[in-house]
Amino acid sequence: MRRGEVVLETRSLSMHFGGVRAVDRVDFALREKELRCLIGPNGAGKSTFFKCLTGQLRPSAGEVVIRDVHVASREPHEIAALGVGVKTQVPSVFDGLDVEENIWLSARRRHGPARARSLTAETLERLQLGEIRSEMVGRLAHGQRQWVELGMVVAAEPWLVLLDEPAAGMTHEETVRTAELIREINRTATLIVVEHDMQFIRMISALVTLFHEGRILMEDTMEAISADPKAREIYLGHRA
Repeated sequence: MRRGEVVLETRSLSMHFGGVRAVDRVDFALREKELRCLIGPNGAGKSTFFKCLTGQLRPSAGEVVIRDVHVASREPHEIAALGVGVKTQVPSVFDGLDVEENIWLSARRRHGPARARSLTAETLERLQLGEIRSEMVGRLAHGQRQWVELGMVVAAEPWLVLLDEPAAGMTHEETVRTAELIREINRTATLIVVEHDMQFIRMISALVTLFHEGRILMEDTMEAISADPKAREIYLGHRA
């Protein structure tokens, strides 16, 4: 797969809840090694769209295509098996195990013991988690728990990573570190990041897709969206 080729696409994707059109005929394309942020006000449809991509929701209509595989009717584990790593808003970690054990378990799901061990060591070094490798995850601070889950995602060697608000609830220092980690992950993987924090989005310098009322209103850099009067009115306001 060459850099720049479309690796994820939605075609007229829709998700209805009764009479509410949470996602309304969205056409979206993501290219190899791209890092794309999804933003929008509450109720804009970005989180529902994210869940349709990951198999958490089955779309009402339309298509989701990942590397030429139609996945709109597939379960989350089937989508993950295509090489897709997902991090949701709530960390999915094992509190009773230490950091290294959490990452090893993630690697072991996809690989044999020897490869899992080497991947665990590589991930601990790559995400700079060595200093807390023996700490029980249940005792870690919020930001550290988020980093452990990022490590668990990376250890499975996904080529496509979908992250839902990875910087939520973090201090400024933690947010800066998380931006660094995401840029590191983007060296080897294509990413979609759902996020509210404008400063964080600027840190990772991603192309941004702005959702409004279930549709894509605009796709551009954060700077261009911040400067657009309609985008400011709908979402950014004084935060721009």
